[in-house]
Amino acid sequence: MDPELVARTIDSQTLRDSTYAEIRADLLDCAIRYAHQRAKWGLADRETRALSDAERTRAHNVFIDACNILSRAMVRNGHDVTWRRALGDDRGRIGDVACYLHCIIALRAA
Repeated sequence: MDPELVARTIDSQTLRDSTYAEIRADLLDCAIRYAHQRAKWGLADRETRALSDAERTRAHNVFIDACNILSRAMVRNGHDVTWRRALGDDRGRIGDVACYLHCIIALRAA
């Protein structure tokens, strides 16, 4: 499952389910923070990247934790979590999901 599809699946499965409102809000906030750090890192020079690596990694870890929290809640409620199993431990793909979620949020705001 590609990261864009994972992001769209998370979005569609949780958007109208009040069970996940707080968890969803936290996940999206974490996605925005990580995507912002990743974009800044991508534009930075080598020195700035080195200085921001720890902060970017922390934001990434927090987003991964938020994904895990959401998937555990979904399992408890009998919902499909194929999206989380498909991502596994691939940090790059998980980070890509954060960026796609950020994009979906931004496009909806337009």
